[in-house]
Amino acid sequence: MAELQKVQLEEIFQCARCGYCCQGETTVSLDEDDQRRMIEELGLTREEVKEKYWRVTGTVVQMQIVDGHCIFYDKDSGCSVHKGRPWRCGQWPLHPSMLDDENNYITISASCPGINKELTYAEFCSKLQKLLKQEGKLIC
Repeated sequence: MAELQKVQLEEIFQCARCGYCCQGETTVSLDEDDQRRMIEELGLTREEVKEKYWRVTGTVVQMQIVDGHCIFYDKDSGCSVHKGRPWRCGQWPLHPSMLDDENNYITISASCPGINKELTYAEFCSKLQKLLKQEGKLIC
């Protein structure tokens, strides 16, 4: 049986660091692993990170919003905590919902300049499915 050729992330997506995905009035919730990675990346204590960067409501921890963007978004360089970003941010824009509904693909790809628009929807889905099988949890 021939070995299947590995798919490279760059075949379907190359982040343009445009910040479109970092906009909004809310951000993703941070699980314990997200919080730990962010604290380590920033080199601060949990309390310092919580005070400076997080919005905590009950048990929900999110990043603060500044001028309509995530607090970590910098217009010149993109995500300033990229290595310590939440897994949901790392997953975006290659959300599995794109495989189930072409309208999700159309909406997301229209707003993201990093998605390879030279591929058909079927080609994109085939490559994304292979990447998910190869990598398990896909982080862009």
